[in-house]
This record gives sequence, C-alpha cells and structure tokens, in this order.
Amino acid sequence: MREIRSEIEIAAPAATVWGVLTGFAAYPEWNPFMLSAAGELTQGKQISVTMQPPGHGASTFRPTLLSVEAGRGFRWRGHLVVPGLFDGEHVHEIEALGPQRTRYVQREQFRGVLVPLVGGMLKDTERGFEEMNAALKVRAEAA
Repeated sequence: MREIRSEIEIAAPAATVWGVLTGFAAYPEWNPFMLSAAGELTQGKQISVTMQPPGHGASTFRPTLLSVEAGRGFRWRGHLVVPGLFDGEHVHEIEALGPQRTRYVQREQFRGVLVPLVGGMLKDTERGFEEMNAALKVRAEAA
C-alpha cells in the first residue's frame, strides 16, 4: 500500500469550499488536475472523473462513491481494469477551522500488484493534488 496526501488552509467558509469542490460542471474552469467530473454525488453511485497528473496524459475512470457527507467530504474507490491490479481510494475532507477558515485535505491510498512499479507516476499525482488544492483555494477565496 502507498498513500499520498496534500492539505491546504483556505480563507473561506467550509460551505463555500464544499460548493466549489462539488460543483463538477465548473471543473474545466479552474481545476488543473481533475479536468472534469460528472455524476450524482450519492453513496453507492458511480461518477466519471478525468484526471491528468502533471507530465502525463488524461485518463477517465468511473469510481464508486463509498461515502458522501454533505459539507464535510466524500470518498470513492476505483481500479484499473480489475480489482487488485491497481486500486485507489480517494478522499476529499473539509474541516471548518472557523467561520472564514477551512482545511481541505485530499489523499489517496493505492493498493495492488502494480503499486511498486508506478512510483514516479504517484509523485506526479501528488503534485497534481497540490496544484488542485492551490486552485481550489484561489477559487473558494474569490467566491
């Protein structure tokens, strides 16, 4: 197993951060890492997400939402071709630190037989998390 994690503090209410993060239709306007996302944000449903780590091509996958807690975060699990080969559990967490301060954490745990072989890609993915977090901060603070 391997985990990557990135967090950022945002000078905006948690509800604003939640609105930006779950406003999938606007992702192409601001999100440099998750180029698009679509689907119903409901536990058990599949959504469609197109990601592009820095230095790599875009790829679209359809993870299943494991949990959705309005205003606080959501989590999904996806896999490459078949479970056990390369699986990822992606978590978005929003924590209100005050009325105008929010911590956003993005993390993912990777499991599967291919994980030891993709270390460079995971470093680029972590950089993508950081770029997305910074863009989320700019978007939420401007709202």
